[in-house]
Amino acid sequence: KRFFDIVFALIVSILVLSWLIPIVALLIKLDSRGPVFFMQKRGGKDGQEFWCIKFRTMYHRNEGKFRLATKDDCRITPVGKFLRKTSLDEFPQFINVLKGNMTIVGPRPHAIEVDKVFRKAVDKYMVRYLVKPGITGLAQIKGFRGNDDIYMKYRVRMDVFYVENWSFLLDLKIIGLTVSKMLLGDKNAF
Repeated sequence: KRFFDIVFALIVSILVLSWLIPIVALLIKLDSRGPVFFMQKRGGKDGQEFWCIKFRTMYHRNEGKFRLATKDDCRITPVGKFLRKTSLDEFPQFINVLKGNMTIVGPRPHAIEVDKVFRKAVDKYMVRYLVKPGITGLAQIKGFRGNDDIYMKYRVRMDVFYVENWSFLLDLKIIGLTVSKMLLGDKNAF
């Protein structure tokens, strides 16, 4: 799995990130003030924290309180809406894959604040940490988004299924479905 991650991430970095980062950086800078990248501590394998890298999609404010994005969130910039709908905001995470913090396919890493709440509230939540977090995962292609208990339970159920049934073929299927969602636009994105 690690060999595949490195090869896949290198190919994407050379063929896509090399031109995507400058273009998206320019669009973000023209759209709003603030940094191009958004970095947030997330929970990784065995509960190890790491800095997850994404393109910034929200107006830059130094508010201390953490809040998950919601549908029609006024904090999301116009360029940010496009980046989220096409999942292009996630592409810098290929750097996390090359660093070894993440894998291509696996349970999505949650913000530390989210982990603290849901590890106690959702059964089997910690099973997610038996593997590295992924850029894409089964819960994402199934459309489970949102920060309430019900959506989180469905996401965790998908994550546990993935951990318990992992195969290279399952990874390839998830990658294919992810690319399809990106090209068609994710109607569940916000």
